[in-house]
Amino acid sequence: MPLRQPVDWRRNLAALWLAEFTAIFGFSFAFPFLPLFLHRDLGIPNGPKLALWTGVAASVTGFALAITSPIWGMLADRYGRKPMLVRAMIGGGVSVGLIGLVRTVQELTLLRVVQGATSGTVAAATALVAGETPLAEMGWALGILSSSIALGRAIGPAAGGVAANLIGLRATFIGGGVFLLVAAVPVMLVVRESAPPAGHRLRPRPLAGLRAAGPGTLEAVTILILAQVLLQASYTAAQQLVVLRLLQFDPGAASTVTGAAFAAGGIATAIAGVTYARLLHRTGYRLLAGTAAFLMAAAIAGAAVAPNLALEVAAFVLASLLFGALIPAFGAMIGLQTPSQVQASVFGFSSSAVALGFGIGPLTGGLIASRAGVGAGLMAAAAVALVLAGLIALAVREPKVPADRR
Repeated sequence: MPLRQPVDWRRNLAALWLAEFTAIFGFSFAFPFLPLFLHRDLGIPNGPKLALWTGVAASVTGFALAITSPIWGMLADRYGRKPMLVRAMIGGGVSVGLIGLVRTVQELTLLRVVQGATSGTVAAATALVAGETPLAEMGWALGILSSSIALGRAIGPAAGGVAANLIGLRATFIGGGVFLLVAAVPVMLVVRESAPPAGHRLRPRPLAGLRAAGPGTLEAVTILILAQVLLQASYTAAQQLVVLRLLQFDPGAASTVTGAAFAAGGIATAIAGVTYARLLHRTGYRLLAGTAAFLMAAAIAGAAVAPNLALEVAAFVLASLLFGALIPAFGAMIGLQTPSQVQASVFGFSSSAVALGFGIGPLTGGLIASRAGVGAGLMAAAAVALVLAGLIALAVREPKVPADRR
């Protein structure tokens, strides 16, 4: 048999950047407009009922992803991370496209469950990058990957807002599914994965692998995964509720303003993902993450009390900037403390945590908003971010590269 070519991690990163940008563009092409789709196409009246169904429809995907992500992660460690990424893009593409055909809110909710159970592109791509990148470059590489996700989230809503006005919200979901299917092409054609070591199907279970990595490693990674739950719950709750506030400020221009706001927020997140690593040699991961979480809490609280549309958008963009620094920082801290042989499994649990936050945040925020108003829901999201800042300050440790992995 011919010898397998060495993996070029930079070539992989470039291809995964393009693939994730396209995939997240596909998701973001339609999903920022989910409250509008519920209101205009499925007939849910504006008010408490719309706030409730917005939370339900947004959260069920997260709960389904939370249940299935650890399973996909363990399969990736055994059989390869590239196949899991292709599977996630195809599963997401089919389920997102079918949402454009639903007639009831119950059908929409069911397809959102399917979407969560079959997708999960970010975790799969993160595991691929972390597994193939030299440790010294991991923080930078994950920041670059995060920038592709953020740019997809930025450009997708802007393009989706134009498309929604021209061809309707249903067509944007079908188009988003097509983009997700296209995203699998560079992964299949360009990305290469290192040959698994002999006996790779007998790798240790994630908990055993973390315990074997050294004292305190399991506890440190567990705390970081809990931090990801809080981060995602806070930000995704704020995302959905900001859309409802924009709908309150200007119902007629809600589609356009939502697209512009999410575009600006995505650009801010991308900038943070690319540039945050420059601060690390001065601050370290722990101080950077704690400060960003505290400031994100303040920004979300600002969105709760903003007196006009411009300040609402400004507060959301600032929260997105800080969110963009926290995503790759947590990913790098987990990657630096996790043995390579169980890395995909641990990132699967990490994805499960992110998905759980994605489920809890919009659902809780929607319930609070339906009872006490949108502003109260945003204040609750800010409180969660403040708890995150406290957790980082009190319990997160600065990661160290083990001697055998330098």
